[in-house]
Amino acid sequence: MSPLSCTKLAFSFDKNPLLTDINLDFKSGQFVGLIGANGSGKSTLLQLLLGLIKQQSGTVNLNGVDIHAHKRRDIAKQLAFVPQSIELPYAFTVQALVAMGRNPYLGPFELETAEDSRLIQEAMLKTDITHLRERSVTTLSGGEKQRVIIARALAQQAATILLDEPISSLDICHQIETLQLIQSLTQSGKLAITALHDLNLAASYCDRLILLGETQPNDDSGRSHSSRTIIADGTPEQVLNRENLAKYFFINADIIKTDDKISLANISPVKKHQDHDAKPLTNVQ
Repeated sequence: MSPLSCTKLAFSFDKNPLLTDINLDFKSGQFVGLIGANGSGKSTLLQLLLGLIKQQSGTVNLNGVDIHAHKRRDIAKQLAFVPQSIELPYAFTVQALVAMGRNPYLGPFELETAEDSRLIQEAMLKTDITHLRERSVTTLSGGEKQRVIIARALAQQAATILLDEPISSLDICHQIETLQLIQSLTQSGKLAITALHDLNLAASYCDRLILLGETQPNDDSGRSHSSRTIIADGTPEQVLNRENLAKYFFINADIIKTDDKISLANISPVKKHQDHDAKPLTNVQ
């Protein structure tokens, strides 16, 4: 059974279609990268998959059951989330915040068990924040806060982790360490779905990429309106081809293949006013 899937998913904001016809089936052990230009709907899709917002049509299934039929506590035991923007207004210590990842497993006023404590310490060690454990989160840098939130998600021990631009505020060393950590989680059987902007890092670490892009269909009255849908779905080599790079990222690039990996080099911009046919490409599973 797929741990997470969606069928004919559509979402509109203020009566304007944002995402349409999203059909996805994820498997345990996959490191999935969501890619696309700004405004392509990556963050919205993650929130829909988490059940944080309600779709206009279609379904999201968590372990074969409609996600909105689950209680939030039960969802938290199965899905962990690392958001793009981090609001930490209270002066919790780092360790206290990471410990919140164990909340779905504890009853009211129930104390942490030795196993809870072990998982909290392990999460801090994996994200290189053990030395910060007594610090107030309000004193941390943006990158340090990001690592704390990732540690909280690890402590949650969910089988699926969804991350929205988890490396955007990290230095290059911690970017690589974070992606290696996510990769190791998927190699141990977890599913990771991660929105990423850096196409080279996405190609290096993800085994599956989903490209979201804008189309210009006509509605029933014949008026043109924009919507976003899946343009391509497959391996990095299948998705990051010259046509998609020019049409949906407005760049030209040399595509270099080494062993079973690809990377982009000699990147140059394509003027956005050039006419690009925005018909979706056939998905490759």
